[in-house]
Amino acid sequence: MAFVMIVAGFVTSLLVANIIAVKLIEIGPWIMPAGVIIFPVSYILGDVLTEVYGYHRARQVIWLGFVCNLLAVLAIFLAQILPHPGFWDGQAAFGRILGYAPRLLLASFLAYLVGEFVNAYVLARMKILTQGRWLWTRTIGSTVVGQLLDSSVFIAVAFAGILPQEALITAIGVQWLVKCAYEAAATPVTYGVVGFLKRHEGVDVYDAGTNFNPLKVGN
Repeated sequence: MAFVMIVAGFVTSLLVANIIAVKLIEIGPWIMPAGVIIFPVSYILGDVLTEVYGYHRARQVIWLGFVCNLLAVLAIFLAQILPHPGFWDGQAAFGRILGYAPRLLLASFLAYLVGEFVNAYVLARMKILTQGRWLWTRTIGSTVVGQLLDSSVFIAVAFAGILPQEALITAIGVQWLVKCAYEAAATPVTYGVVGFLKRHEGVDVYDAGTNFNPLKVGN
């Protein structure tokens, strides 16, 4: 049951982040997608999955999140193109908020896969190197690498050729710093959840000998 709840939280945070990302928010001098409110939660829960259940189970959940996101995109696309009654005046607003530009969609999917798999890989490797000690080094260290790649891939694919190079670098840096700060602030919560799950589930997987190929289906 605990595993199912973690998976549900992971998928939910991913889907909600992609839906609300269309809105831009301004925090001081920084402008960023509203998805930063909840998207880092998927990384936190991804850390929990890898730390407790191992890379194999995390890999399954990452692909599950990808498939669920793809299903949501297809459903929204179909809802947008199907004919609507003449009295309904919300078609333009629906498309404006929920419609996906192909380039942004590609950027989002690529960034998600690269960032999440690298995050899980780094954490699993660091767990072996640290012999299970210093959890904070793994959660923060894996996030620093994973979120850097996530932000870099998304910004580069989505906006290269549209924004000047300096703006691209600034956008990557701002998103990366905000997401890493989010993870660091959540470290006490991560410790609590990981400790509870290890005691409750009686599981603490070390990925010695694990095949880290993200495309591998079996063990």
